[in-house]
Amino acid sequence: MLPGRKIETNEGDKVHDVAMDYYGKRVATALSDATIKIIGVTSNSSQHLATLRGHRGPVWQVVWAHPKFGSVLASCSYDGKVIIWSEGSNNVWSQYHVFSNHTSSVNSIAWAPHELGFCLACGSSDGSISIYTSQSDGSWETTKIEQAHPTGVTSVTWAPATAPGTLIGSEVSATVHKLASGGCDNTVKVWKLHNGIWEMDCSPLQKHSNLVNDVAWAPNLGLPTSTIASASEDGTVVIWMTNKEGGHWDNKVLTNFEVPVWKVSWSLTGNLLAVSSGDDNVTLWKEEGGVWQETTTTIVNQ
Repeated sequence: MLPGRKIETNEGDKVHDVAMDYYGKRVATALSDATIKIIGVTSNSSQHLATLRGHRGPVWQVVWAHPKFGSVLASCSYDGKVIIWSEGSNNVWSQYHVFSNHTSSVNSIAWAPHELGFCLACGSSDGSISIYTSQSDGSWETTKIEQAHPTGVTSVTWAPATAPGTLIGSEVSATVHKLASGGCDNTVKVWKLHNGIWEMDCSPLQKHSNLVNDVAWAPNLGLPTSTIASASEDGTVVIWMTNKEGGHWDNKVLTNFEVPVWKVSWSLTGNLLAVSSGDDNVTLWKEEGGVWQETTTTIVNQ
């Protein structure tokens, strides 16, 4: 069993999300009281650095931008807003930009791979996905996938910027602009940017019997296969794989956790999958010989 260390938020409010920055020195927490806490962490201590206020409802998710864009954090909330926060000197944070074009809760946000620029995807309960891209003049270009999941978008994730097999093949490929999304319609969908318009790259991926809580696209590091993990309210995690552009996605059920599965997250090398479930467990999984095996379990509340 993997040992853990608690980081106190000094608040009684529910923590909806936690994100560690690129260097592993700061943690951002999304809280039900509409605030975001920034906490500095070391190997044996933690320190409250800042409290960010700007939302008017529970904050569902926080994500750090790549450091090439500065010390930047994005957050989304039940209030329908997406806020990009920028840190100045002395741990002073300010609202860099506020997006408020969704008509319902924004449930998920994801920064694009840094090779694609300063770009953020957002999924909302209004059924749409917005993609905000920073322009050289300081403005933001907005593209939208209307009715991506008509009953609500729960999660979004970007594909790696390099095409599968690029590092081991002889062909030089352009950067990849693809997204995957999960929804309340129990499906996972894959989207591709084509001539400035986001289109479905294949038929909806259908295996879950209840809403999809999370999706995560695995880093490929030059491997010839694209892999997506999806977590569902039905208690399962499904691994989706394809080795053909726009082709059929094979699927394999990781296991039935028999409780809702909330989040899935890949290691940087894409060979380990972390799964958090409704029984307060975080489990690590690894594929060996085509079989997914649990390697470690952490009990969160102990």
